[in-house]
Amino acid sequence: MTLIKQVAHTCIFAHDLAATEAFYRDVLGIPKAFDFRRGEDWIGFYLDLGARTFIEVFRKAESSFDEKNQINHICLETDDLDGLLAHVRGQGVEITDKKLGADGTWQAWTKDPNGVKLEIFQYTENSMQFGARGGVCQVNW
Repeated sequence: MTLIKQVAHTCIFAHDLAATEAFYRDVLGIPKAFDFRRGEDWIGFYLDLGARTFIEVFRKAESSFDEKNQINHICLETDDLDGLLAHVRGQGVEITDKKLGADGTWQAWTKDPNGVKLEIFQYTENSMQFGARGGVCQVNW
């Protein structure tokens, strides 16, 4: 019996809602689904990743990231990592070169304007996520 279907959303905090919205919309191409308001005060928004998956964003100026946080990053999937790398760099945003991960998946890393770490994945025919489930992914890091 499967009780959980998928991840519905991940919530992040933003120092600047407008800059955060522009990053996810213009740099990563993720559309906004709707806003959160408290009266007239804009306090956040939802980003629509498709397939009933979202990122929820709330304003919280005092938030910060630390490598010791229990949730470390969000991984987003693309079908064209090379094209995404060129687009992101064309927007003046730093992103690592792609590398083939130990799990057989292409990956690159960037951060949003709030320091939220973002891993960008492109699955391959050898990606362990779809092959030998329960196998061992031998890492080299």
